[in-house]
Amino acid sequence: MNGNAAAKTQPGCQFASDNTAGACPEALAGFLEANEGCQLSYGNDAYTPAVADRLRELFGLDCDVYFVFNGTAANSLAVSTCCQPYHSVICADVAHLETDECGGPEFFSGGAKLLLATSVHGKLEVPSVEELVTRRTDIHYPKPHVLSITQSTELGTVYTLDELAELGTAAKRLGLKVHMDGARFANAVAALDVPPGEIIRAAQVDVLCLGGAKIGLPIGEAVIFFNRKLAADFAYRCKQAGQLASKMRFLTAPWLGLLSNDAWLKHARHGNAMAHRLSTGLQRLPGVEVLHPTDANAVFVALPEQVHRHLAERGWRYYTFIGRGSARFMCSWATALADVDELLADVSVVISAR
Repeated sequence: MNGNAAAKTQPGCQFASDNTAGACPEALAGFLEANEGCQLSYGNDAYTPAVADRLRELFGLDCDVYFVFNGTAANSLAVSTCCQPYHSVICADVAHLETDECGGPEFFSGGAKLLLATSVHGKLEVPSVEELVTRRTDIHYPKPHVLSITQSTELGTVYTLDELAELGTAAKRLGLKVHMDGARFANAVAALDVPPGEIIRAAQVDVLCLGGAKIGLPIGEAVIFFNRKLAADFAYRCKQAGQLASKMRFLTAPWLGLLSNDAWLKHARHGNAMAHRLSTGLQRLPGVEVLHPTDANAVFVALPEQVHRHLAERGWRYYTFIGRGSARFMCSWATALADVDELLADVSVVISAR
């Protein structure tokens, strides 16, 4: 690809994923600041411990904090830390662990099996979790040891604090560690409008994979151990997995900008608001069905085939293989109101002509 081609933007891709957005201004400023002068490597810079302290302050909980390049590494390494190869991990049937990690959790755990619990709008419920744990107790069954909760879910819904408390209480009663996939944790915090530590306490989370890239970082995720015993030797896991950044400051300094003045929540609220605007507009159109509650920044919708063809001709890009065949429109910190309204107008044109 030549330089001119690489520089071109793809204006229709903004609803494909919140990964398509660039770095937010606050994170980018932190990145550029870290580029000034020299800093020690492998996390011994001035920024990495400062971000860890800021996260402890944010959650109001003592915790161990690590930084990796992406969500697959965060989830896979975090889950593998919680279990042995003969254990199993219970997650929702639509969880990213199951559908989009390319077997990473199984690989890094040395063989732990994923057990899929039936979800409702992407949410786990206690009976389905309990059924998997109690189904068998013999030595031939991979012993359930971890419950993985996604907040917000893969289908754009958000667990309430009461729902999380029910799952967390059940997990501890059943002897399960709790892993939280928080790729879009910021959107959940913004939707619930509660301190982030309340979510952790409600679900009794042992380890959180806190998403950064989807909320405005150029790259990087944080793995936060609230059960600090589980963090023993986690640094070695990161190194062995190729997740120890030599220039760690470029992963961590942007977090300082993102967390300052609640920029991360401002951007999350914006993404949520754009999704709600899109969802509301689509629900008004005949022949269009919104399939899941729009709690956060994702809209899942069933569209007539002619609408799909028209949107493709107009250059819109979105996913249709996530959420059991529905169309997913994802909003981000950078989604513009004008883009939402233009998309709604393009859908409406086809609906009106039917």
